[in-house]
Amino acid sequence: MNSTQDSQEPKSQIPENNATIFHHLLELRTRLLHAVLGVVVVFCCLVYFAQDIYQYLAQPLLETMPSGSQMIATDVASPFFAPFKLTIVLSFFLAMPHILYQMWSFIAPGLYRNEKKLIAPLMLGSTLLFYSGIAFAYYVVFPVVFSFFTSVAPEGVVIATDISSYLDFVLKLFFAFGAAFEIPIAIILMCWTGVTSPNSLRQKRPYVVVGAFVLGMLLTPPDIISQSMLAIPMLLLFEIGIIIASLYHKEDEDLEENVS
Repeated sequence: MNSTQDSQEPKSQIPENNATIFHHLLELRTRLLHAVLGVVVVFCCLVYFAQDIYQYLAQPLLETMPSGSQMIATDVASPFFAPFKLTIVLSFFLAMPHILYQMWSFIAPGLYRNEKKLIAPLMLGSTLLFYSGIAFAYYVVFPVVFSFFTSVAPEGVVIATDISSYLDFVLKLFFAFGAAFEIPIAIILMCWTGVTSPNSLRQKRPYVVVGAFVLGMLLTPPDIISQSMLAIPMLLLFEIGIIIASLYHKEDEDLEENVS
């Protein structure tokens, strides 16, 4: 009799487990659809201004180009597709808070209270840092880099940048600086999960300095100015991340002492 009951118990649990997995998959699909819908709504609001948005993006280069020169389109469809592509990427950037909210709504029910207290500020902080990286690239890095490029052009060379090439170049820098500004978030997460500790990161500071300049060399144009303008903020953000991670680490140690 007992063997019969034991053989029946797993069978009764399988449908329940399948139902739970199916429910999570439905919830994930709903959150993904909401995230995509948010991007689409932002895109529909911006697509009418696609040409103006591209013109604004091109200002740092246009202001440093020699008098009488201008940007060109080497492909027939570039005047349409370049602003269109930029609008899609911008829609994704602007919809990032909504996308992160959907992610939060999906994972929040499975988190403990102390995890929720950490993850929510991290999501907000990562969004602000990513936007800060993009703003830093546009307002600080672009004028310096484009001025340098236009000043070192050989004599007799007419500067006429293709609009598609320019868009690919600036988007690459946007992603590079946006990702680089996420360093404090990465440090906090690594310390929180136990992968490393603030003291261990302090001991590795010389290697981090070298790595920041190597990464700056790989992610930016081949000139020392743009490399330094990425490496130096990365090092400052590294120190900020260590300071914040130390505060969380100290709180965890105090909590463990109180529990013991």
